[in-house]
Amino acid sequence: QVRLVESGGGLVQAGGSLRLSCAVSGRTNSRYAMGWFRQAPGQVREFVASISWNEGSTDYAESVEGRFTISRDNAKNTVYLQMSSLKPDDTAVYYCGADPSGIGFRSPAQYDYWGQGTQVTVSS
Repeated sequence: QVRLVESGGGLVQAGGSLRLSCAVSGRTNSRYAMGWFRQAPGQVREFVASISWNEGSTDYAESVEGRFTISRDNAKNTVYLQMSSLKPDDTAVYYCGADPSGIGFRSPAQYDYWGQGTQVTVSS
C-alpha cells in the first residue's frame, strides 16, 4: 500500500505562486511515477503534470506548460508542484497520484493510489 498526503493549497491572487507537496509513505521503495491532477466542480479530473520514478522524464499539460514545475525528492519521499503565474482557471482541488508503471501517464486510470486533495483557489 502507498499513502499520499497533499498539502500547500490555499487562496492566492492571480499572478501569484504556490508550492504543493505530496508526502509518500508505505511502499516507498517501489518505482512509482507520480502525477498531479486537478478537478474543478462539475468537471472531470484532468492531468496537470507527471514525473517518472527516476526523475528522468517530466510531462505537462499544455495549459500549465511554462508556469508549473513538478519535481521529486526520493530521499524525502516527497513530490512537489511549483505553480507560478496562477490564473483563476487554475482553481481546483489538486490531487497527487502514484503510477506503478513508473512512466507517468496522463490518464487517471493508470494511477493506483491517490491523496485526499488540496484546494487551490485563485482570485481575479
